[in-house]
Amino acid sequence: MPGVFPKWTNQLPLNIAAGLAIAGAAVAAGLGYYFTPKYTRVGYQPIQPVPYSHATHVEQLGMDCRYCHAGVERSWFAGLPDASRCMNCHHQVLAGDPRLAPVRDSMQTGAPVAWIQIHRTPDYVYFHHAAHIRRGVSCLHCHGRVDQFEEVRHDQPLSMSFCLECHRRPEAYLRPLDQVYNLGWNTDPARQNEQGRLLALTGDMRPPLSCSGCHR
Repeated sequence: MPGVFPKWTNQLPLNIAAGLAIAGAAVAAGLGYYFTPKYTRVGYQPIQPVPYSHATHVEQLGMDCRYCHAGVERSWFAGLPDASRCMNCHHQVLAGDPRLAPVRDSMQTGAPVAWIQIHRTPDYVYFHHAAHIRRGVSCLHCHGRVDQFEEVRHDQPLSMSFCLECHRRPEAYLRPLDQVYNLGWNTDPARQNEQGRLLALTGDMRPPLSCSGCHR
């Protein structure tokens, strides 16, 4: 009869409800994944092949970050030391310590120590260490008080909102270049903002806020 709906329309409300339920579940799953430490990796602390203590080397012995992370001021990655750099000290200091066996083996074979990467951004994110370090952004803001860590952990979320917070308000994070590697350096918030604004102005710092700044 004219004007009568086809039979398949009887199932339409059920199909729509099922589709909405599936979409809702997908959204909930996405939010549950991308807004939790499982995605941001906060707290991730793997067991490394060598129990390296930053607290001992940096806090107690006063080693500079750049001795081990030699690429941080000129490259997109900070880099890790090869065995020969470690053995510059450890051929005399704790030379026979069994904990350093992987380093000694690496020195003899040439195979790198199998360090486990902790800090990682998605493949579609472009981040350049040197560009930040040379402008006065301290290691502290992304990595926490690494100088006090017995074992390194993933300290900050490194999410898009985390990065944009700094790009929108660089004055809250910039510090004098001679204090970039001093993770214990501190100043009151009013002084920080005042000094940060001056550093941003004199350095003509305009962090990108467009998508192309980090997604290339």
